[in-house]
Amino acid sequence: MKAKLLYIMMVLLLATLQSCGQQKVESKAYQTLLQGLLSHNVPEVLVSDSMIKDSNIIFLDAREKKEYEVSHLNNAIWVGYDDFNIERVKDIPKTSEVIVYCSVGYRSEKVTQQLEENGFTNVSNLYGGIFEWKNQGHQVVDDLGEVTDSIHAFDKTWGIWLKKGIRVY
Repeated sequence: MKAKLLYIMMVLLLATLQSCGQQKVESKAYQTLLQGLLSHNVPEVLVSDSMIKDSNIIFLDAREKKEYEVSHLNNAIWVGYDDFNIERVKDIPKTSEVIVYCSVGYRSEKVTQQLEENGFTNVSNLYGGIFEWKNQGHQVVDDLGEVTDSIHAFDKTWGIWLKKGIRVY
């Protein structure tokens, strides 16, 4: 309980600093948030890693269905988080290169861990999630496969970390 309260206080402090227009703090604040939020107990991959462009990578979206429907990485497979079930990935070979993402990386880290526990051998968490993907200028698509600038920002507290695109709540 103390850890959760401390985390909430940190997010609010960082949001306050970010909203003051301090550009340098923004990047450091986001990095600080991710360092404290994530357990870093699974392999992580950065959006900037060149291997991300490999067309053989299978992307799994660990957000809620309504978030996925607003936009997702092209060809990503929705697997969810709250109701994630390993049966959703039963047709994916366990040796495939898989990258799991969510908004910032917390939910996808937990799904990545479950995949590892179920025998997946080449799975990683996308550090910074779809927010970082969009912030670095990469495209996302809507539920019809059309390129869009809309990103489901989860809520207004988390939405501050999305710097490019249109926030949808």
